[in-house]
Amino acid sequence: MAIDRSSRRPSGVTFWVIAIVLVGQFAYRLANDRAPARPADTNIESAAPYQAEVEEGVGAAVAILVDTSGSMRDAAEGDPRPKYVVAQQAIEAMLDATDAFIARRPDFPIKIGVYSFSSGVRTLRSIQPYDRDSVRVALSKVPQPGGGTAIGEALREARPDLYRAGVFRKYLLVVTDGENTSGRSPDEVVREISRKSEGAVQVYFVAFDTSPEKFAFLKEVGGDVIGAGTGAELRQALDRIYQGKILAEAPIAGEREPAKQ
Repeated sequence: MAIDRSSRRPSGVTFWVIAIVLVGQFAYRLANDRAPARPADTNIESAAPYQAEVEEGVGAAVAILVDTSGSMRDAAEGDPRPKYVVAQQAIEAMLDATDAFIARRPDFPIKIGVYSFSSGVRTLRSIQPYDRDSVRVALSKVPQPGGGTAIGEALREARPDLYRAGVFRKYLLVVTDGENTSGRSPDEVVREISRKSEGAVQVYFVAFDTSPEKFAFLKEVGGDVIGAGTGAELRQALDRIYQGKILAEAPIAGEREPAKQ
């Protein structure tokens, strides 16, 4: 008996339905294969701790940030010189302490960078091994004051250089005479730095001819602020922070990581 095979073949309508489905599946797979990768979750990235860009060892890196906003051209209290000149010379005097420390501890590297900020940020000397003449040249290049006060942006700009310095101890030292007027607030930036550095970056301010209460948030994250109304007080404040805190925290020989906060 002859077998009717026509019942086994799909009808014309069924054939086209199957073809359309298969073509649709192929196009979907092709589109997904060619689609760019989805961007990473920025919230996860922003919460990640900072990572050193080079292998780290004992030593300290200090980023010195000098305010050159418009108000720094004003005279300091009891001093005819502009405040930015007073700040330059006070920082330069601070280098004596570095020389003395290195003479005692030649095995402990000190690296220093110099930055100025007004409405923007300028790198005058990237963080490099300490050399007094080189630091003095950088300080001599502090620009004439003008513009706003981007304290938070200055902190953000200098912070990555600390993670390229190759040392465990990391410090941001800011000399400013005013409030933040542009960019992110220093309060927000300092808290972010403290959180993402897991306490490895310490932040110190000298409030020159302004109230230190503006920067009281520093003490909440292990930093500190000292007020200074005159040039002499500025030198004393820098000495208290630089010698009394930064250099005094230098680890004993053989320590391999910074103290936990």
